[in-house]
Amino acid sequence: MAKLTALKVKHAKPGRHGDGGGLYLLVSKAGAKSWLLRVVVNTAKGPVRRDLGLGSAELVTLEEAREKARELRKVAREGGDPVAVRDKRQVVAPTFKEAAESCHGSLAGGWAPRHAAAFLSTLKLHVFPKIGGMRVDAIDEKDILSVLSPIWSAKPAAARKIRQRIGLVLDYAKGHGWRSTGAPRDSLRPMLAKQARSGNFASMPYQEVPAFVASVDAGGETMGRLALLFTIFTAARSGEVREADWSQIDLEAMEWNRPASMMRKTDQAHTVTLSPEAIAILRRAEVLGTNKKPDALVFPGMKGKPMSDMTMAKVVRPTGYTVHGFRSSFRTWAAERMPSIPEPVAEAALSHVVPDKVVRAYQRSDFLEMRRTLLDAWGRYAAGSSGKVVQLPLRLGA
Repeated sequence: MAKLTALKVKHAKPGRHGDGGGLYLLVSKAGAKSWLLRVVVNTAKGPVRRDLGLGSAELVTLEEAREKARELRKVAREGGDPVAVRDKRQVVAPTFKEAAESCHGSLAGGWAPRHAAAFLSTLKLHVFPKIGGMRVDAIDEKDILSVLSPIWSAKPAAARKIRQRIGLVLDYAKGHGWRSTGAPRDSLRPMLAKQARSGNFASMPYQEVPAFVASVDAGGETMGRLALLFTIFTAARSGEVREADWSQIDLEAMEWNRPASMMRKTDQAHTVTLSPEAIAILRRAEVLGTNKKPDALVFPGMKGKPMSDMTMAKVVRPTGYTVHGFRSSFRTWAAERMPSIPEPVAEAALSHVVPDKVVRAYQRSDFLEMRRTLLDAWGRYAAGSSGKVVQLPLRLGA
């Protein structure tokens, strides 16, 4: 059936030259050569003719054009869409470096300036030298492991950020059709050793948190201890807890609505869903406090001013861990104990920036409710057997 040869293609004159089976070599008057496939697609409305360009003959050989034609004719016979199949095959995956730069260009406008600047700088330092030149659709667990292994134990905090950024780039690549799957996470986790405590923000293993919460709760009713318990239950930054005022708290909706001015890391307003355990702490703080004005601090220090960061730190210091480290305790617990919750939900619960396109992949109401499910489960877990945490169920004045 084939009529053309490589020699005939090379010396073909202007016009249309058939190879058989609907495959044609088109030669323009200027000598430009390209491939065309004419097929009949069986649709619900009956047979429809389609003319499909298969690329320049300078880039696509005769044998390659025939192979494409065979595949697309089969798709057409089976009632598929040969145009979609052709276009999918024409997508050429970029390198990881190119995908990372595209990801940064698309999303950095919604990030805090410091995070936007750090994103590419850490990838240039640790990632691009190893996998930057690899096609993004070829990267798997072994390649990511080659990046993380040298720093996973030596620089645990930096390694976790790099892992997260690699994951974001690979998820971004999937969204653009450059990969068939997102970033490998569950399959990568068993390949990484347990990290030692990081120097600046040593985090308590989540398995120890319930016992620690019980010991704090048994130590006496003080604003510092209540603030620490609230910090643990909400996985919030301690500074955000120390600056929280009652105007931000909606006890009925069980939400803590934090304005953008309070969110120094992201400059974006953020809502924290409040578990029953967190609500119970707020009610105890309401009873303990003396200033009943709507804008009064929830956990005031001396003379009604924000308490010192050392107030909570001194309670945790004897353990060798840090207050900020409880955010890592929560994050590790979420990854290991709540695998059904998508990773962006856990990141949002920590008020980390999550690209808006990721949020749009879910119903926004569902995204908030998944965060509530996650923090409610964390509240139950962290409270453990500490009965005192859930005392005072009635709101003051109710």
